[in-house]
Amino acid sequence: MTSVSETPTAESAPPPAPGAEDYVALDFANSALALPGGHFIDLLGTPGAANRWLTEHGLAPADAGVQEMCAAQLRSLREHLRSLFAARVAGLPALPGALSAVNDALSKAPTAALLYWDEKNGPYRAAPCPTNEILDRALATLAADAADLLTGPDADRLTTCGSTPCNRYLLRHGRRHWCSTRCGDRARAARAYARRTQVT
Repeated sequence: MTSVSETPTAESAPPPAPGAEDYVALDFANSALALPGGHFIDLLGTPGAANRWLTEHGLAPADAGVQEMCAAQLRSLREHLRSLFAARVAGLPALPGALSAVNDALSKAPTAALLYWDEKNGPYRAAPCPTNEILDRALATLAADAADLLTGPDADRLTTCGSTPCNRYLLRHGRRHWCSTRCGDRARAARAYARRTQVT
């Protein structure tokens, strides 16, 4: 747990939430973390941090040179995805702006691999990805993954972490509804404290 005198860093972030190994969009939505003591970590908070996150998730090369405008687009999509996840968990209608933002991201990358011809090996197909399209491809990949999660069989398992102040999403396994051991321990300690104070 981070003390009030320490500034939290990406290294102090909890491990990925359950389901993040299957859905990169879940990990993406969880890249803004609320921590105890009023602390907050934004893993996309700077262009360098956003580039690092994309690289770690296979969505951009290490030298992609993400600029602030690109990082801002990523943070914007993240908030729209969090809005859609929140609507799904609460059983509420989605905000039209969030749906539009995801559909816009989905349309950014071409869906068909183009035909190329290599002088040595002959014809082959590949999706074009010039440097200026790296961000569009990343946004499209994240949006498609989120759409798959929201419309697939795992959608009913999507929930929020049950430990305050955590703001992460996870896929529930059995009765577990915490995103990490740390959050589970904190929730159990809070319940035990509440029982003790109720008795006294």
